[in-house]
Amino acid sequence: MLIPLPDQDFDVTEVAVPWRLLTRRGHVVRFATEHGGATPRADQRLLDGVIFGQLGAADEPKAFYREMLADEEFRSPFAWEDLDPAGFDGLILPGGHAPGMRQYLGSALLRHKVAEYWVLGRPVGAICHGVLVLARTRDATTGHSVLYGRRTTCLPKYMERSAFLATAWRLGRYYRTYPDYVEDEVRAALRDRTDFVRGPRVLSKRGTETDERPAWVVRDGNYISARWPGDAYLFAQRFAQLMGD
Repeated sequence: MLIPLPDQDFDVTEVAVPWRLLTRRGHVVRFATEHGGATPRADQRLLDGVIFGQLGAADEPKAFYREMLADEEFRSPFAWEDLDPAGFDGLILPGGHAPGMRQYLGSALLRHKVAEYWVLGRPVGAICHGVLVLARTRDATTGHSVLYGRRTTCLPKYMERSAFLATAWRLGRYYRTYPDYVEDEVRAALRDRTDFVRGPRVLSKRGTETDERPAWVVRDGNYISARWPGDAYLFAQRFAQLMGD
């Protein structure tokens, strides 16, 4: 299966947790960046603590990330241009909000590869900002987003706004990747307003491998979506089930 990434600034938890849980189950996880070859780098603020050592990734996902740094598949990613979508049996689109994510979220080439994969009907997972890649990917036969007619979630507006307002005094627009909120852009790509599922309101409590109560995912056929890093464990577990199905 495949996880595309930017060169830098992806979310630690949204990549390292699915990688660790899926590889434990025997899946081979491969990575791809725009040009390939060089090891991609996570958002350093999430490793160090976003502000005053707080708001970063939890200890276990950071430990998974350190393990992932030693993985040869992660250290030697494919180039997006060289990808053969038919060669993969699963696709995960992780998120992240720091400036380096725009390389990945805004890539027409990556969207072209995702569109080729989407029509195969194989498992697709997207979490947080990663849902934007699908919202921006067009179905060649209809001109609509590939999410048109699908149920999905993504980073909720209240989460994005809260993080921005709490940190803007020190970090500026660090938590605002684009002028539009993620939820607003995703909603605009859907067929019906009821196709967006926000999930229970949560601000800080995160799911773990053994406690999924705070977490939330949405499944629509071969597609699974989640809201934020707090959903990453449940997201990975449900994606593994989907791969098994």
